[in-house]
Amino acid sequence: MQSPDEIFDVCDEYDRVIGQARRADVHAQKLLHRAVHIWVFLPDGRLVTQRRSASKDEYPLALTSSASGHLDSGEDYQTAAVRELGEELGLRGVDLLFAVKLPASPATAFEHTVLYTTMSDAALAPHTGEVAGLEIYSRSELQAELARTGDNLSPPFRQLLVWWMSQSNG
Repeated sequence: MQSPDEIFDVCDEYDRVIGQARRADVHAQKLLHRAVHIWVFLPDGRLVTQRRSASKDEYPLALTSSASGHLDSGEDYQTAAVRELGEELGLRGVDLLFAVKLPASPATAFEHTVLYTTMSDAALAPHTGEVAGLEIYSRSELQAELARTGDNLSPPFRQLLVWWMSQSNG
């Protein structure tokens, strides 16, 4: 669960830790920090996405990755991915494949963003405090969402979709 007093690692442009700060300060001052996203694909190739909870401090009710979150201070990306999948979707014991790392920038909400993917048809149990609901999208439906203007997508998710759409084998 998010707390304004959570401690995040603050990073430089090369994703090297240069200090720590409170979540609220990291976001208010637009400090570079770390986040992980996990995409859960169904066997038919559709992507499970989540609608962010209305109580989120950033991008409430925006569509985003199947699971995502900030790294705790001192945590690595893979450990955070496993934790977030369990916390947000109740999904455990799946193999995660590294997909891409995007550098922190205004387009990624100042987050060094790492994406992992997995395929699963296991029943998901979204955490009601974190997730408003789950939605399933095909690649073409996500392309249409990407083409919409506005804040329907969280910024990091939008950038991950741009990357994914640019991949020839998608």
